[in-house]
Amino acid sequence: MKIIHETILEVNLDKLANNFNYLKSKLKPDTKIIAVVKAYAYGHGDLSIASYLEKLGAHALWVADFEEGTRIRKSGIKIPIIIANPGTKSTQQIIENNLDVVVYNSELLHLYGKLDKEIRIHIKFDTGMNRYGFDVSEVGELVADLQKYPKLKVQSICSHLAASDNSTEDSFTNAQFQVFDKASSSFSKGINQLIDRHILNTNGVLRFPKKEYEMVRLGIGLYGVSNDSNLQQVSTLKSVISQVRDIKKGRRVGYDASFLAEEDMIIGVVPFGYADGLNRKLSTNNGVIIVQNIACPIIGKISMDSCMIDLKGTTAKIGDEVVIFGEENTISSIANKLSTIPYEIFSSLNRRIKRIYS
Repeated sequence: MKIIHETILEVNLDKLANNFNYLKSKLKPDTKIIAVVKAYAYGHGDLSIASYLEKLGAHALWVADFEEGTRIRKSGIKIPIIIANPGTKSTQQIIENNLDVVVYNSELLHLYGKLDKEIRIHIKFDTGMNRYGFDVSEVGELVADLQKYPKLKVQSICSHLAASDNSTEDSFTNAQFQVFDKASSSFSKGINQLIDRHILNTNGVLRFPKKEYEMVRLGIGLYGVSNDSNLQQVSTLKSVISQVRDIKKGRRVGYDASFLAEEDMIIGVVPFGYADGLNRKLSTNNGVIIVQNIACPIIGKISMDSCMIDLKGTTAKIGDEVVIFGEENTISSIANKLSTIPYEIFSSLNRRIKRIYS
């Protein structure tokens, strides 16, 4: 296949399989894996990633809203697709596309119950994050309300860990497990039925194996971001040099004339900017782009569709390939520079970037 795009996100599906299988190896054989593909599969392209995860044996897919779910279902995916935030206006699309919904308050429960349609639902409890979910104190009322709606089919009980990657907050995480155990036990007794449970994310699987339950939700670890060296970053973001300039000492570069050349320089222009997902805080010697295995500093302020780099030490010319992130300049290292998390960087990648799968 001839590639005509200058900026490409290369996604290595073998590494995705490695990550899936490695995390699966940490689980009991019958534990069901819910693969998280929300936010365009964390920027990696939802349709291709969803299709591959289905082939790998994912039990279900987890997305944010009905639009993500509908798009993936229409691509031919057969396994369950769970909508984390179904909202109140998308009921028809959810029914038409055979999507599961997470029910996290009584308003949603009554809304979907009164539709009088067979809908698969997942009951979410708040265990300490104080975002979405029923309180444990609401279990009795929840059970009574569910009895009014026999066409709502409960598939699982779930919650969300707030700090599973932070060892200094393990006491808080363990308290969440205790609340979840209490809520799920009370709920199962109330409806007289054992229901699958899930609260573990990637870090939960790696750090709290004794709290596995019947299902897990795997997200960022599938894409290779973790402190576990067995997980491999699946993507490499590449672009090219579209312009090379000789800059004399004393000349300025970029918006606001923010960079002053303190010596004669050769600089390169890369057609990738903040509209593509390159955070502006990486401007002026904070971020780097890899050229010929050399970390070339970004100079001046990052533009909407381009940035400038110092080509010192390279023999780079127009058309040469550059690496924005990959094995040499990892997502985690960039996130550390920005005092943020890899999720934000992945999810901010513009969809106009061409995704290539191998």
